[in-house]
Amino acid sequence: MDLLEYTLYGPTDGFPVMSLGGSPSTRWKRPDVVEIIMESGLRLAVPDRPGYGGSARRPGRTVADAADDVAQLADALGWSTFAVTGGSGGGPHALACAALLPDRVTCCAVVGAIAPLTTDGPEPTEDDEASDPRQSLTAWLAVHDPARFRARFAAGSEQIMAAVAAGGPEFPPAPGSPPGPPARDDAAAMARLTATFGSGSADGCLDDNVAFGTPWGFDLADVRVPTTIWHGTADERAARHAVLLTEAMPAAESVQYAGGHVPPPAAYREILEWLRGATNGADPRR
Repeated sequence: MDLLEYTLYGPTDGFPVMSLGGSPSTRWKRPDVVEIIMESGLRLAVPDRPGYGGSARRPGRTVADAADDVAQLADALGWSTFAVTGGSGGGPHALACAALLPDRVTCCAVVGAIAPLTTDGPEPTEDDEASDPRQSLTAWLAVHDPARFRARFAAGSEQIMAAVAAGGPEFPPAPGSPPGPPARDDAAAMARLTATFGSGSADGCLDDNVAFGTPWGFDLADVRVPTTIWHGTADERAARHAVLLTEAMPAAESVQYAGGHVPPPAAYREILEWLRGATNGADPRR
């Protein structure tokens, strides 16, 4: 198996953390995020999952396969133990590591994560998605109609990049906050956006969603390391999935922060502080 492409952030002597990105995502982080990581004292490895960035695609991969990928990357880095975190679509992959690598993973924090999805029935409607958080048109299309999935991915990506071209920021501001500077004026920001939403990410995002909508390959009840399920006050879908996840993992705790799907700086600092504290056997929020 080819080793995943990855980037390291944070002080070289910081406790190691595997950070698994969303669907889609890139290993390249914004400067403000890098600054928070440096302040945390943690050493984060951020890999591109197969099909993203420089990591070779692996069609048919399951969520559970992430554990083997992460274990091999940790071996290459010389990490015997490490914490794991995952945002949005990275959440299930982080939970796979927590369940399948209990002797190596010290703790797990997932943010805006999803629970297992169902794709067995007919194409879900908006009402289906509203009534049952396990219903997802995106995952259903990935499993049953990949061509439509790709068209939908391309349309969404074009909409995002058109807003950027019109002077929008790299990242939508938190509710009530002013927007950041135009991303089109920042070559590094445009490179991150292209890596995330360019056509090269379609394969990775398709494979992610097939994995989300088919058996994950592990039992959530096997997650026994200290685990927190974070979600924003403005992220109703993630809140509903947090209920499903905590029901499936009795030892996991649900934590809410003020914000949307992606945590604002204060919440991201709190998540990294929790990882550092839980690694040392304490919860700094208590």
